[in-house]
Amino acid sequence: MNQVHSIEVRNLSQQVADSSGTLTILDNVSFSARAGEALAITGSSGSGKSTLLGLLAGLDVPTSGQVRLLGHDLFSLDEEGRAALRAAHVGFVFQSFQLLPNLTALENVMLPLELAGRPAQQPAMEALARVGLQDRLHHYPRTLSGGEQQRVSLARAFVVEPGLLFADEPTGSLDEHNGALVVDLMFSMLAERQATLVMVTHDPALASRCQRVLRLQGGRMAQETE
Repeated sequence: MNQVHSIEVRNLSQQVADSSGTLTILDNVSFSARAGEALAITGSSGSGKSTLLGLLAGLDVPTSGQVRLLGHDLFSLDEEGRAALRAAHVGFVFQSFQLLPNLTALENVMLPLELAGRPAQQPAMEALARVGLQDRLHHYPRTLSGGEQQRVSLARAFVVEPGLLFADEPTGSLDEHNGALVVDLMFSMLAERQATLVMVTHDPALASRCQRVLRLQGGRMAQETE
């Protein structure tokens, strides 16, 4: 990647109206992440972590502030433009896997490539082999364990060769063994791709795998550790 920073966030705020007036979820958050860097976002429930991740991905629009992804001013793009940017450059890993139940493992991994009009079957098979699921290509999610489903999710995230990976509690639904396996695979694949990771997690051990840790408290950036 040519950009020094994959992500630049400046004065990002998000407010919503509720019955008592205006609720501030994020308050003037600023940070950046270098290309190839792994960044963890931690904080208690309600601190704004998931809201921040959704804004970084362009899934919502902030009240104020700016996000630049891979050199693109995210909120100068319309919804279609933000979707195209995500499709081309961003992978996602969710706590709840977000696999489509009526598609096989192979079809789930092929989907983002098909939506982008790119060759799909062979890259998807190779991605599933990379996570050790070459024998599960035609299994539906309901027939896979939680750890296997999350490995399908990893294959789907990396098959588009993303410059950015957003992960929301990627081991939150897994036992210790499967969580460790998924984390090792994720960081190995990140290193191969030299991709940037932004990960929301409650797990201090998982956060410590990242080069930097940002802590949110009450919607504000409370602490940063290397």
